[in-house]
Amino acid sequence: MADPEIIFLVESAVEGGFTASAIGASIFTQAETFEALKEAVRDAVLCHYDESDAPRTIRLHYSKDTVVEV
Repeated sequence: MADPEIIFLVESAVEGGFTASAIGASIFTQAETFEALKEAVRDAVLCHYDESDAPRTIRLHYSKDTVVEV
């Protein structure tokens, strides 16, 4: 049985939209909006795992890099 959850690191894409890459699994996806990204991540997880082995919880950890100049 797979882990009960999977975590994705979400970042803003330079060209616009968002990217999401799984931590500990070879899953990557992208979308133009955050709502579309949630659906893309769900679809990617279901494609990567058999339904009986798929994690039941998907966590999206959004990382935003902010630069503060002095």
